[in-house]
Amino acid sequence: MFARMSPDKCACAPPAVRPAPPLERQRLSRQSLVLLATCVAVFVAQLDTSVVNLALKQVGGDLNVGLNGLQWVLDAYNLAYASFLLTGGTLGDAYGRRTIFLTGLGLFTGGSLICGLAPDETTLIAARGLTGLGAAFAVPVSLAILSETFTGAAERTRAIGIWASCNALAWLVGPAAGGFAVGYAGWRSLFILVVPVGIAGFFLARRCIPQSHATGSRELDLPGQALAIVALGAFALAGIEGPHWGWGSPWTLSSLLLAAMAFAGFVVVELRSRAPLLPLAIFRAAPFSAATAVAATMTFGMYGMLFLVPLYLQSARGATAVVAGLALLPMALIFALLSQKSGKLAVRFGARAMMAAGTACMGSGLAMLAMVSLQTSIVVVMLALVVIGVGLGLNTGPTLSVAVETLPKTLAGTAAGVVNTSRMTGATLGVALLGSLFAAYAGPMPESPQALVEGMRLALIVGAFVEFAGTVVAVLFIPRLALVKASR
Repeated sequence: MFARMSPDKCACAPPAVRPAPPLERQRLSRQSLVLLATCVAVFVAQLDTSVVNLALKQVGGDLNVGLNGLQWVLDAYNLAYASFLLTGGTLGDAYGRRTIFLTGLGLFTGGSLICGLAPDETTLIAARGLTGLGAAFAVPVSLAILSETFTGAAERTRAIGIWASCNALAWLVGPAAGGFAVGYAGWRSLFILVVPVGIAGFFLARRCIPQSHATGSRELDLPGQALAIVALGAFALAGIEGPHWGWGSPWTLSSLLLAAMAFAGFVVVELRSRAPLLPLAIFRAAPFSAATAVAATMTFGMYGMLFLVPLYLQSARGATAVVAGLALLPMALIFALLSQKSGKLAVRFGARAMMAAGTACMGSGLAMLAMVSLQTSIVVVMLALVVIGVGLGLNTGPTLSVAVETLPKTLAGTAAGVVNTSRMTGATLGVALLGSLFAAYAGPMPESPQALVEGMRLALIVGAFVEFAGTVVAVLFIPRLALVKASR
């Protein structure tokens, strides 16, 4: 009645899955290698901003570096990164993204090697600037490389998500790994260990990343670039060296005047330039301007805190670098976890609520740290750091999303670059100004643990007020349902 069917011809049997053709497998393999190479670049660049703080006490003792010198050890990297971040993407478009990516990764790796071998303060600071320049070239170009490599919208979104998660990964592993490296192998190991990773990333990128350029011609805004460097550098110089020179000294006043003149010149040049480094017209959109301001306030307090708290833990409390790194670990962990959920939370509650809550948490955490003493339990210190981590996790994603969604899609790359530049500018000024407030009260070389604590209190109170100012900006100028509307 029913014809017998062999098992291999049964109608209910699933169809055989054919293996991907060789060319398709090669394409997927090359894409994975490109993603790995770009992830290496962003990982080491972000790692460099989170682990060096743990080595400052050892650097100061080994190279006889004072407080202002330690500020330059951090800010040389931040300053170069902030100053050349926008230019890095333009260079990639004009001269080839693969070329600029390899140049950036090579500069970063070479600078790390020089840092690890630096015989004195001057060499270390100069090498830190070199690593910052390398990061400014490699990081923005890596995003353009991913966009060229992953042509489908879904796969490109997934690749960029993996790339972005490397920032959180660096924050997660950086403090603990950095603490152990400094504690057991010395401060030079922080830089030496990066070298083989950078070399591997360089040769991997050289092998798998094809050359690509922008479809249209791009011009370099050399006057704008030069004025931006002078303005930011002169302001950082006045902030860091002000306590040493005296706030009313001719050197400090001249630096501030130079910064003001360079900034004014930068605005004039950008308004007249055919291809401005920073198209000022984008700031006419109030939500975009607010997002860049919030990004700067966020990193202002965070990087100032990362400069001061490890010094407090190690110099005032006698903690080892390992203990200091472990104390920072819960903050990094909560930041990494929340940052993965921030997009969904922003769509549900609105960007304004997320950004306001994030900066308010950061301000509250800084205020808690400002109240610590020599007898405060380390658990209380870690709790304050966790509150800051919550603020970072809530704020980081929505801030970038608002900036990108506010402007036309054709300016999405520019928007992301400007926000990241604002972040690094805030970091540079946070280390310079909060460190200077600390030095003005505690002295360039704090003579006692109590003086260190009192100086940190003043600096972190100011940092908390800046964070709360970011909360006010978010409430006043960010639309309540910005990301809800954008998602529909």
